[in-house]
Amino acid sequence: MLNKIKGLFIEEKGQGMTEYGLILGLIAVAVIAALTTMGGNISGLLDNISGKLTSGQ
Repeated sequence: MLNKIKGLFIEEKGQGMTEYGLILGLIAVAVIAALTTMGGNISGLLDNISGKLTSGQ
């Protein structure tokens, strides 16, 4: 019985997937933060390109 209880704390089968999930979550948060911060600059750049394409320059 004691060995089964110890096995619950030592078992590491799902640990790898949990770590990958946490890393993926952190990457998603970083990407969202970067896009939020740079959103105005990207929008201005695309508007500038669009204006140049429509004016024929």
